[in-house]
Amino acid sequence: MKTDYDIGRVAKMSGITSRTLRHYDDIGLLTPAWTGPDGRRHYGHTELLRLQHILVLRELGTGLDRIASIVDSDDPSTTIALLRDHLAGLTAQRERYARLAATVARTIDSLERGQPMTTAHIFDGFDHERYEPEARERWADDAVDRANASWQGLGEDGKRRHMRTDREIVEALGAAVRVGFAADSAEVQDIVAKHHAWLSEIWIPDAAAYRSLTQMYVDDERFRAHYDEVARGAALLLRDGAAEFVRIRL
Repeated sequence: MKTDYDIGRVAKMSGITSRTLRHYDDIGLLTPAWTGPDGRRHYGHTELLRLQHILVLRELGTGLDRIASIVDSDDPSTTIALLRDHLAGLTAQRERYARLAATVARTIDSLERGQPMTTAHIFDGFDHERYEPEARERWADDAVDRANASWQGLGEDGKRRHMRTDREIVEALGAAVRVGFAADSAEVQDIVAKHHAWLSEIWIPDAAAYRSLTQMYVDDERFRAHYDEVARGAALLLRDGAAEFVRIRL
């Protein structure tokens, strides 16, 4: 089995760029096994395993400094324990996406057959309640109770419309990132206004709460992954756009 791959081959296999691999070498995160006379980096089996560990951690939203401290561990038992934790996290994500995929498949089937779905089936996989304890700690019971009541008050049609609007916001933010719109641009401010209006259907945050919420979208990898689904950096753009929105309108 071949255990010597040059940087171009590793980039192709791993899905990251040669530039990223060179950066990892520059900061000491992933040093190649050897470098040829032409300056081309080469990687062996050990380096490929280290790269796999780095990429798993990166997908989980871990910062490079933290990644370095984890992969530099010389204790195999520590490394194995950490990998088991990562596996558990990935398995949980896989199971959640499998539920969401099944929900979408049921929706397609119900639309094709003209048969209505129950509310439980429509929202299976979204699991709003798993965030409730955190919300109660952050915003107190009264606010969460009012938000829950508002959500239930939307009815099935309102809930479907609410979820569609959320998707439209995610896609619009992703497009804004790709085009390069600034947080204070009219285009981004329109998206933020739509997001604030969407949120206000369930809970009307004041200026401080809205800033706190959009900061959480950046800090919490679960929410960041949702907003960054179309383009990385969308959660940051929403946070920065919200700060401008609050300054001008709230």
